[in-house]
Amino acid sequence: MEEEKKEKKGFFARLKAGLSKTRRSMSNALDAIFHGFSNIDDDFYEELEEILIMADIGVVTTESILDSLKEKVRENHVKEPADCKELLMQSIREQMAVPEDAYAFTEQKSVVLVIGVNGVGKTTTTGKLAASLKADGKRTLLCAADTFRAAATEQLIEWSNRAGVDIISASEGADPAAVVFDAVHAAKSRGTDVLLCDTAGRLHNKKNLMDELGKISRVIDREYPDALRETLVVLDGTTGQNALQQAKQFNEIAKITGIVITKLDGTAKGGIAIAIQKELGIPVKYIGVGEKLEDLQKFDADSFVDALFAVEE
Repeated sequence: MEEEKKEKKGFFARLKAGLSKTRRSMSNALDAIFHGFSNIDDDFYEELEEILIMADIGVVTTESILDSLKEKVRENHVKEPADCKELLMQSIREQMAVPEDAYAFTEQKSVVLVIGVNGVGKTTTTGKLAASLKADGKRTLLCAADTFRAAATEQLIEWSNRAGVDIISASEGADPAAVVFDAVHAAKSRGTDVLLCDTAGRLHNKKNLMDELGKISRVIDREYPDALRETLVVLDGTTGQNALQQAKQFNEIAKITGIVITKLDGTAKGGIAIAIQKELGIPVKYIGVGEKLEDLQKFDADSFVDALFAVEE
């Protein structure tokens, strides 16, 4: 328990450091408004709106946050702009709440497809998830289904060695669905808890990718119908609104059940995590704020908002 508390505190510190660029561009400006305005009026809300949009929270999500804030201001009879900060934080937390069953796939026999364009940290994320699940005592198996990029398979093999997790792989150019077929049968025969499949990320050719993911899905449905299905899309936080567009496109191709946002430590656009969850109605389940294994963690709305506003844990 003590170790878990220490780990959580350590991640909070890294998250806080990782969101420092976003915080500098957003939270400091917000504080100037909260303490610079004497009235809560249209000008006050307009300034707030501008800052939230600049942090890549997006127009739709910003409007929703401000509507919630205005309601709270009315309900609580708040008169001072300085008293709006906590209410704003509450409004943002509400946009980001993760459902109770978000991590059901880690507790049942499941097949997880990890998708995302090349360069977002998809293969690394798959490896880190495998290591994390193994550390939690789950029997985990990796599947290198991104056969179009030799480096992806090599990278995943390296992760399998680091994590002490078995891997099913094939030569470059092999049929990804055939690799998944082999992995599913291996998972069933070995009593695996979670099968993690790293897939190709060629979004520029949506037709091919759609066909490929469709084929993989049919293999899993046919060969392992009892397994819980999870599809995680990995997005690069530094790309801001582009990440949101990618998520929308992938959601047209595959039924996404969760989002992983990486590289939040390299961006002033950390607000994109809020926009993605709100606009797609798909929960952010993991966030990454660095290269180390422990820098990928389950998403926690309270910790995220506290780190964004520099609240001490």
